[in-house]
Amino acid sequence: QVQITESGGGLVQPGGSLRLTCAASGFGAWNYGMYWYRQASGKERELVASFSPVGRTEYLASVKGRFIISRDNRQNEVYLQMNDLKPEDTAVYYCHRRSGNIWGPGTQVTVAS
Repeated sequence: QVQITESGGGLVQPGGSLRLTCAASGFGAWNYGMYWYRQASGKERELVASFSPVGRTEYLASVKGRFIISRDNRQNEVYLQMNDLKPEDTAVYYCHRRSGNIWGPGTQVTVAS
């Protein structure tokens, strides 16, 4: 069964760091473009970072230089390292495989002092 599960969210103070994990099952994540989205309360879902099958990465302008997307093919996982977190990064973060429109349930990230 094709499935995506996110983990690693939580409460962190401004300036702190978190690493989100997207665990893929039923398919090899290295064969697909994989994406991290987020949705803050009352706002539309937005694309945060992408990792193409050939390893090209792209980022939302507001997170560039702070967030890093990476992939571990052996673990079949995709990561989002988030540094220097700001209150405006608070959202539910989702991992997404565009082919087949596969979404995980999301993980909550809250940045507050």
